Amino acid sequence: MTKTLLEKLTNAPGISGHEKVVREMILGEIKPYINSYEVDNMGNLITIKNGNGGPRIMLAAHMDEIGLIVRYIDDDGFIYFNAIGGWFDQTLLNQRMTIHTTKGMRYGIIGSKPPHVMSRADYDKVIKKEDMFIDVGANSREDVKKMGIEIGTQIVPDATFFTLNGDKVAGKALDNRAGCTMLINVLKNLKDQKATVYAVFTTQEEVGLKGATTSAYKINPDFAVATDVTICGDHPGISMKDANVSMGKGVVATVSDASGRGIIVPEVILDKIRTTAEEYDIAVQYEAGDGGTTDGSAIHLVREGIPTGVLSVPTRYIHTPYSVIDMNDLYSSINLVTKMIEKW
Repeated sequence: MTKTLLEKLTNAPGISGHEKVVREMILGEIKPYINSYEVDNMGNLITIKNGNGGPRIMLAAHMDEIGLIVRYIDDDGFIYFNAIGGWFDQTLLNQRMTIHTTKGMRYGIIGSKPPHVMSRADYDKVIKKEDMFIDVGANSREDVKKMGIEIGTQIVPDATFFTLNGDKVAGKALDNRAGCTMLINVLKNLKDQKATVYAVFTTQEEVGLKGATTSAYKINPDFAVATDVTICGDHPGISMKDANVSMGKGVVATVSDASGRGIIVPEVILDKIRTTAEEYDIAVQYEAGDGGTTDGSAIHLVREGIPTGVLSVPTRYIHTPYSVIDMNDLYSSINLVTKMIEKW
């Protein structure tokens, strides 16, 4: 069941450079549906589903999520951290975190000064993440080390998956476990397709599109599609002119992102998306983004250039402890990618 799979993947920890747990979950899901796989030097999971004389198609979804790592432990056992990926600092304060140590998982809280003793200047001050700390209940640096926590230990929000109203769900790491769920389902759906499909679950997207760069070079596909999530303009604090897509209205096809500094999707790919969506009556929204980019921006520049598209699930509150999607958009995304591959 797609929703159950998404829940399992989003609840798993896996910041950039620490994707092993997620990778093993994915491999367990897809082994019966692929012909071969390998884990490369970057930790990418590269899978192959053989075709019959068609083009070589690369599908990409990044496994990593944004998170934190331990930077410093003070004498009293308080933990200071670095951000991995793009955080808005205010969303971190007073969150419960899970710390994934060599001795298992531990809880911690990002602490703050009580309002009772705040001055007016304190109330108005924005606390920067480099000044925040995590309390794990330790009394000393040695206590922290005995818990298995050390410099570089992975930290993620304690934000478990749940259902809101109807088909809307919330959780951490929907960016981009939604894309991973999409690819897993596509691999399960495909049967007797002509194209040989290289479904790649990439690493370190959130810190520089790294896994996509190396895996695309290795595969050198004829075409590629990156799957991800994208920003909605349908909630307070943002407008449709800033992000002209809405949750619940279908998969999002990128025309360009980062004002063209990322990817400008070639017409051959956009035509494939349009004609497939029209033939199978799949709702598609189109976006020309100003900020943010995806694995597609790295893939399309590899070797002589690879015609690449980007298909995303519209998502509220990206890069915070909780994001929200409509499952129907994810189902539409799975359907569109499946049909595109079948017709390639």
